[in-house]
Amino acid sequence: MSIQTATTGQLENAQRIIIANVLYTAEHNRPTGNLLQPFTLGQGEKTLTVPKVAQFTAARLTDGVDMTEEQAIGMTTFDVSTTEVGLKVILTDKLARQENESVFTIVGKQGGDAMGRFMERDAITLFASLNGGTALGADNKNLTLDNLAACINYAQANKFGSDLVIVHHPNALFNVVQGQLTAASPRWTAPSLDFARNLLERFYEFSVNNVPVFQTGEIDKVSGQDSGYGAIFDRGALGLLTQKGLSTETQRDASYRATELVTVADYQPFEVDDARGAPLLYEIGAVSTAT
Repeated sequence: MSIQTATTGQLENAQRIIIANVLYTAEHNRPTGNLLQPFTLGQGEKTLTVPKVAQFTAARLTDGVDMTEEQAIGMTTFDVSTTEVGLKVILTDKLARQENESVFTIVGKQGGDAMGRFMERDAITLFASLNGGTALGADNKNLTLDNLAACINYAQANKFGSDLVIVHHPNALFNVVQGQLTAASPRWTAPSLDFARNLLERFYEFSVNNVPVFQTGEIDKVSGQDSGYGAIFDRGALGLLTQKGLSTETQRDASYRATELVTVADYQPFEVDDARGAPLLYEIGAVSTAT
């Protein structure tokens, strides 16, 4: 019998003398940040001011009678600023020389995965507060096709918008696929939408009533429950303000005989319009593979 021992530690665990190739920790899908409406801060700018106006009301007119009712624009604004997120890795010359693969390639992928995971979870935290925190669905309820169609109908009836998307955990979407869609192979059916197709197509599951459905495994269970918050929202409901995109720089430290790799992004996801989306609270527990 062979015995395998897994350890965590420094890069010496990946040197040529021990293993020939590096294995990476599997990452969940990260589509959410790419579904948000993008905003950018330019040089010298520190805050984005987002305006929102009320609706006007038209009225019937009588010939020869002056209009007396004035409309109020009802403008409100809120400000959004970005925050920095980053990580640092120190690579010693000795470890770099002894590594079978390029250490810079290894830690670059690890750093990119870590930053992407952090940004995805940042965006997901917005779901629960949509619609004033009033969720569609409930704990102990599965996201069936009927429930999914009802959520889409709710969004359409309550004027969420015409650019709707749905994001939920793959365990929640399994119930839809198991119950109704097993005979249909998933395919991209919304080419007219302004998506970054090469980034999102592998996270796309199916569409219902022309609303594309995406999955991400980064959704957590609500404390004390077996359910979690996904969301249905118009792409104008949530925004992503970016001042500095994901970037990596290196800095040489000769006396330390090492190189620092610093990865940084300066961004902030935020609610643009709370009334154009809603949380979807459904079961996301592990599905049985032996029914």
